[in-house]
Amino acid sequence: MLQGLTDLLKSGRLARLDIINVDAGPAVAAAFGIRSTPWFRIGPFDLSGAMSKAELSEWVDYAAQDEGWAAYYRHLLEHRRLDEVTHRVEEAPSTLVDLLNLLADPATPMSVRIGISAVIEDRAGSEALRHAVPELEQLTLSEVPHARADACHFLALAGDADAIPIARRLLDDEDPDVREIAAETLAVLGDDSVPADGS
Repeated sequence: MLQGLTDLLKSGRLARLDIINVDAGPAVAAAFGIRSTPWFRIGPFDLSGAMSKAELSEWVDYAAQDEGWAAYYRHLLEHRRLDEVTHRVEEAPSTLVDLLNLLADPATPMSVRIGISAVIEDRAGSEALRHAVPELEQLTLSEVPHARADACHFLALAGDADAIPIARRLLDDEDPDVREIAAETLAVLGDDSVPADGS
């Protein structure tokens, strides 16, 4: 991996490469919060685990274009770094949308979906989550039932009455779980026109 980073430096893809031996400098590792190696930072992304040169190059592209937050959040959740995702979303609320976009991908593993739910639940009632209602509405149109269900649940957490018409549409969803969550969401949002069982 060190060779891959060195090659990226030589080719001009990286402007600078600082190498730290954490065994010789444990204080430096502690200062950066490094818990496992290899660890590296490219732009705003703190990454860990062995990666190929092609993968490293992809992260360089993300950093250069200020993109890749969805991929970064997936990486963190796959490596059980939930606290870091929560911290990053607090620092940059606009990236909450990138986190939500992972739900629309059928390839997103269950462990990552559970992590996303934990982060969103921690942001319940926040301005960032209310601002994400349009993205959540788009997510309710997903072909993936669990994505529609998650989006509807998050609309309840947003606590925005503007989400009521969105949840009402899901009462006719083909998936029974989605219909049930839609009814629960409407109850949370104060719409008493639908019984809690969705009937």
